[in-house]
Amino acid sequence: MKMFNIPNLITASNMLCGVFAIILAFAGRIDIAPYFIFLAAVLDFFDGFVARLLKQQGELGKQLDSLADMISFGLAPGLIILVTLIFATTALDPHNLLFGDNRELGGLLWNSGEFITTNTIVEMGDNGVPLTFRVAMAISNWKSNFFDWGTINWLPFVGLIIPFFSLFRLAKFNIDTRQSESFIGLPTPANTIFFMAFPLLLTQYGGTTGWEHDLIMWLIQPIVLIPIIVVMSVLLVSELPLFALKFKNFKWKGNGTRYIFLISCGILISTLLIWSIPIIVLLYLLLSFIQHILRKKTNA
Repeated sequence: MKMFNIPNLITASNMLCGVFAIILAFAGRIDIAPYFIFLAAVLDFFDGFVARLLKQQGELGKQLDSLADMISFGLAPGLIILVTLIFATTALDPHNLLFGDNRELGGLLWNSGEFITTNTIVEMGDNGVPLTFRVAMAISNWKSNFFDWGTINWLPFVGLIIPFFSLFRLAKFNIDTRQSESFIGLPTPANTIFFMAFPLLLTQYGGTTGWEHDLIMWLIQPIVLIPIIVVMSVLLVSELPLFALKFKNFKWKGNGTRYIFLISCGILISTLLIWSIPIIVLLYLLLSFIQHILRKKTNA
């Protein structure tokens, strides 16, 4: 058994991307962490492709793939959303000093574009305070109360629903023989890509004004985001049939849904940019559901 072949090294790189994403998230860089998840998704596609190309498929590769996916598409997105919820619950609390006129993080203050050391809280306005620094402050504040059971904010732990259901999804996929040509339940990469839109949109529009700011601030409210987390996580282990982007040939017949999806993706990405990410995943679910209904009617 060759352990360190090219496909397995690609799979390991997928896992490392997930680890880097987690580190960046807890450093407050939720503007960068999602891109490591996207890179992990690309590597996740290519490890199987390269394995088939080099005829190096095997049980070891299958197990490594699931373990890597658990980190990159289970644990990492869950922790990134946990950090996003930490920020959301802090930013939306008008009584929290971190997001009033005072800014402090472990004796470090952000002032006029640079860090200054101080042991006192000084008054500063919102101008010039990077959103990622605000995220880091929110994380520090949350961690400082971590063992104070009376004041700790438990709400962000809802993000851990994602790795919880991802674990069962990946185990089910490994033993489910029905999923060789299509999927039963939402694949973990699709679920992860959906949620990575939230921190990206937050860091891009959170410090601006306009409808984009209003919409993303509404979406990251716990009362909105938590039900979305629950619904999408349950879809991971659902029995909903979903098409896979696997082409046996390039004819329209048998591939119509795939072509419609890919064309729609191109249009959405070119027009909506980051906003297209969650819409594409929802479109994937909708087209799969329509395809399932039409097949049932045809076979009836």
